[in-house]
Amino acid sequence: MATIRIPPVLRPSVGGERQVSADGATVGDVLKDLVASHEELGSQLFGADGELNRFVNVYLNDEDVRVLGGLETAVGDADTLQILPAMAGGAA
Repeated sequence: MATIRIPPVLRPSVGGERQVSADGATVGDVLKDLVASHEELGSQLFGADGELNRFVNVYLNDEDVRVLGGLETAVGDADTLQILPAMAGGAA
């Protein structure tokens, strides 16, 4: 099982956990397994087209999966995924 680090903004969707485990051979499979266990993450991670939302960054062992193989990037049991939603804002 791969380890998934959950950022504070998404922790309420996974019962407050900082990290969880999920199964899968690819990044997409692991994230789909995560969503199967925590359904409200689905719309936060994926768009209607099934691709990652453009404001969600996923890293596999500190490498952005978009520069690797995207959702098709292979994942091993000892790998760690980190989900980082893009944040924007500032003072007016």
